[in-house]
Amino acid sequence: MSFISGLRRSLKRNDSKRNSLPVGRSVESPTSPSSKILQAGEGPDSPNSPSRLSIINHKETDPVIPDFRLHLADSTGESKATAPSAESQRSDLSLALEDCMAALDLFLQNDFDEALSRLQCRTKDSMYHALTYATILEMQAMMTFNHEDILAAGNNMKEAQALCQRFRKKSSLTNKNFTEEELHAEVCYAECLLQRAALTFLQDENMISFIKGGIKVRNSYQTYKELHNVLKSSGYTQGDNHGHFEGGVKLGVGSFNLMISMLPTRILRLLEFVGFSGNKEYGLQQLEEGSVTHTFRAFLCNMLLLCYHTFMSFILGTGEGDIEDAEKLLQPYLKQYPKGAIFLFFAGRIEVIKGNLDAAIGRFEACCESQQQWKQFHHMCYWELMWCFTYKRHWKMAYFYADLLSKENTWSKATYAYMKGAYLSMMTTEECKVFGEKEEELFRQVPGLKQKIAGKSLPTEKFAIRKARRYLAENPVPLPVPPLEMMYIWNGYTVIGKRKDLTEGMLQTLDEAQKKLELYPSNDTTQNRQILCTTHLLRGLCLRHLGFHEEAEHYFTLVLCNETQIKFDHYLVPNALLEHALLCLEKGRKEEAVRLLEAAKQNYKNYSMESRTHFRIQAALHKARATDQNGVHSPLPSSP
Repeated sequence: MSFISGLRRSLKRNDSKRNSLPVGRSVESPTSPSSKILQAGEGPDSPNSPSRLSIINHKETDPVIPDFRLHLADSTGESKATAPSAESQRSDLSLALEDCMAALDLFLQNDFDEALSRLQCRTKDSMYHALTYATILEMQAMMTFNHEDILAAGNNMKEAQALCQRFRKKSSLTNKNFTEEELHAEVCYAECLLQRAALTFLQDENMISFIKGGIKVRNSYQTYKELHNVLKSSGYTQGDNHGHFEGGVKLGVGSFNLMISMLPTRILRLLEFVGFSGNKEYGLQQLEEGSVTHTFRAFLCNMLLLCYHTFMSFILGTGEGDIEDAEKLLQPYLKQYPKGAIFLFFAGRIEVIKGNLDAAIGRFEACCESQQQWKQFHHMCYWELMWCFTYKRHWKMAYFYADLLSKENTWSKATYAYMKGAYLSMMTTEECKVFGEKEEELFRQVPGLKQKIAGKSLPTEKFAIRKARRYLAENPVPLPVPPLEMMYIWNGYTVIGKRKDLTEGMLQTLDEAQKKLELYPSNDTTQNRQILCTTHLLRGLCLRHLGFHEEAEHYFTLVLCNETQIKFDHYLVPNALLEHALLCLEKGRKEEAVRLLEAAKQNYKNYSMESRTHFRIQAALHKARATDQNGVHSPLPSSP
């Protein structure tokens, strides 16, 4: 239970000071649920108040808290029991937080079922138990993308929000007569709203989904702003669980600033109209401050930062996450939980970004071996392993993991079938026989495997279906290099660009594919030029990463010159402009880069993966202008 040792020390110090509060603070009885922290002289809540958390005397939890404390080791490594008299002086809020920290500790040790079981029995009357339980379910949903998991997480988070509402004060935050428990209810309520919005974003990447999520979360945004002001106000005094409260505010303020700052301009304008704005640097600062404390939300702050540095900045950005920061954030957890699946996964992801593919493969395999309760972690690793072997051009192993995903995971059967066909297309006829499947048959299955989440198709599935539909013809001209093209959609060239051998290998594969295409006679000149445009874009990327900037620029320009010949793959032109702009930035030609980015943003629409391209354009514009256009530089935007 070393994860909560810092919390226990803090709580003991606070307990010893309860009877010697400074002048100006109200002194409560030992059994009071919380202290008045914003105005002196207020009496404590009644013991019979419906807002109390009845943890100590609840029949289901009597054995839980004492059992947990009996197994905590002191500095000599021996376990000591806690005297009942000391326990009785602890507030219900403190006990709830400590129990949730213990459950979180179990979760990080891969004991997922025990963690959920410990939390579930308190989800009806403890807001922190309800919130933690729903948060773990949401993490599960984010790993599986399973519709049932998303619904279950959403429903539990909604119930947690309703429970928090019961503990909130029935007036605005401008009223200063708030107990510590009521302030915690406010921050928990805001967090529920924030996480519900995240589930909305998870369901689809299109613009409407982001706008709906933004509108839904407005109350959360306003609450965090008010709580931030409370922390800074002269009338605020710290309660026993101040660190947890402050950590919750930092989590919310940091998340909002970071998320909003990354949104494309078209969404930002709508959100700013209704009072939203974000500052990326300030958001990262708040999350970093929240991650280094021994508080309930330190882990979530840490996970958000790791996700930003290892995923969001790559998939929705230009691939420039701060890997050094990510490693610093991860190492303490990895040392404390050497077999923790979630930390092994992030360790593997960091190795991928650094280009250390063999080390990454080892981490992902260790993650799979570390636990068997949650197969969702295995599926996340399978996805990453599939791409590791794609970067290495080991098509058989890449097919193996795509096949595992198609059999075990339900996120996108269409995408998995497409990837299987894509890998088979890179093998010889003899090599394909071993797997008992044919690329043409797999590609023809793709449209029929399409699914909808919240009424919308996944953008990746739409892309796969558009690419696979050419195989519906009687004698289709094959796709040139489908794994390499999908690799671009997931920004994989930023990974191989760190390794000269891998990048040169991809150039060789592009040369071989072009020679192979010449063996297929076609009277459709337009189709041939469109196929060449795909290879031009990918070739330009490889040359850029190898440092051959003039040659790369030539191939990006070729895509633009053949724009009128492109009938289906309309995403090629705006992405060629984007990559050309990034090349210009590397050469210090910022004005030209901005012109190319604006052209890509303004002149093209209704193409595959449009939202993702706009995220990348926004990140590139932010880099080019070297200023934060998306928010003010004050710590938190003012109220509308």
